[in-house]
Amino acid sequence: MDKAGRVVIPASVRERLGLVPGPVDLFIDGTGVRIEVEAPDNVVEREGRAVIAASGHALTSDDVRELRLADQR
Repeated sequence: MDKAGRVVIPASVRERLGLVPGPVDLFIDGTGVRIEVEAPDNVVEREGRAVIAASGHALTSDDVRELRLADQR
């Protein structure tokens, strides 16, 4: 760790974990620090599961039927 508190994560570790530049969350975990990739804004937790929040308007059964028929043409 340098004087500014920055830590370098070696490229091989970043590649293995799929880490890319961007925001991360830091958690104090016992006597260490855990780094996790920050969840996108459209991911919410519902009943203990990660769910991608939908945008736009809700589709009715008729909308879905029309889309399926159009796809078959």
